[in-house]
Amino acid sequence: MPQNGQRLAASVCRGWLSGAVLAVACAALLPAPASVQSPAAPFAEHLLAGGYDYAYGLAAADLDRDGDLDLTSSDTVNNVLYWYENDGKANFRRRLVQENEPGWFERHVVGDVNGDRLPDIVVVKNLDGHVVWFEGNRRPADGPWRRHVVTTNCKRAYDVELVDLDRDGDLDVAASAWNGNHLAWFENPGRTGAEREWVRRVIAEEVLETRTIRAADINRDGRPDLLATARKSNLLVWYENPAQRDAPWIPHPIEEKFLSPTHGQLYDVDRDGDPDVVIAFGMLEKAGTPNTNCVAWYENLGRPGKGTVWQRHEVGELVGGFEAFAADLDGDRDVDLAATAWRPDGMLVWFENPGRPDVLWARHVLKENWAHANQVIAADLNGDRRSDLVASAERGANEVRWWENRGTGRGRR
Repeated sequence: MPQNGQRLAASVCRGWLSGAVLAVACAALLPAPASVQSPAAPFAEHLLAGGYDYAYGLAAADLDRDGDLDLTSSDTVNNVLYWYENDGKANFRRRLVQENEPGWFERHVVGDVNGDRLPDIVVVKNLDGHVVWFEGNRRPADGPWRRHVVTTNCKRAYDVELVDLDRDGDLDVAASAWNGNHLAWFENPGRTGAEREWVRRVIAEEVLETRTIRAADINRDGRPDLLATARKSNLLVWYENPAQRDAPWIPHPIEEKFLSPTHGQLYDVDRDGDPDVVIAFGMLEKAGTPNTNCVAWYENLGRPGKGTVWQRHEVGELVGGFEAFAADLDGDRDVDLAATAWRPDGMLVWFENPGRPDVLWARHVLKENWAHANQVIAADLNGDRRSDLVASAERGANEVRWWENRGTGRGRR
């Protein structure tokens, strides 16, 4: 594996026309770096909590409304959903959202589901195939968090997003379904229908092992669209939100040639006003397998009304690539990427954006031999305006750690 700051092997950039999968660019091998990379931002590692049976699922939000970011975390096999109260200086106290509820809490998202201006938590239950939400209150440390059901019909529910898909003023839920092999969204019934299951609307079926689900207005038509991955289908795709509620969602493949796209997000990497895609490839793929085991970003070239064109940019090698997350990690006001590798000898790394197309991204390793590292997020946990990192690791590690960003620059998400 390359060490910190070592140059990565150059690779070919590719782009495809959404829907038609038409190649529009195939650049020559990237030139060698023209200048020395800036020093890596220093990070200090902290253990948030260990002793999980299966650590998977993270979010950061101000749950107690005291002005700092708290953390949430799932202990899947132990049937517990935690939140960690931040004292403002990144000292955390573990609190309960829910315990003793079988069904495998996993990935989750925080947002105001019921319109009371308090943060709620929407979480999948993978084994049961349910999606539930827990209602926030003004004293969340005292509990209890009231439980509500979104759906009991989402086989092997896996990832979840909160977004107003029908533009009626409340937040709906979109979910992927792992070996349920589908994507669906669930219409928020509003306060009058809060105790019934939400109406289920299928976005796509027969896509193998759906994982990521993320929302943004990709084609800038005023309607939120959805980004998704299907790992076994080797599909990175976005679905266009139709103008009519019951019309089918239109799939636009971004990438179909690279193997095992797993987790990523929509983020404006090049700061041009439209959402790009960052993604990790390679979960369960062997080292040396072509067209996988890497982190990449796809530039949204943005042609509203004429189809969205994407240009692939290789960021760097990462065997077992699982998740990529974008943030300014070194305070130079460009977008870097943090990423995890899901392997018995997994790791957490970050890739430093050189700010120039003719210079390769440097890879900095934050933790090696970290078994089955999975989710990673960035958040300013101690209020110093720098992006810290939080990540979890499951079988073999079973813990959550965070990395305090002690760089001299002032970053921003």
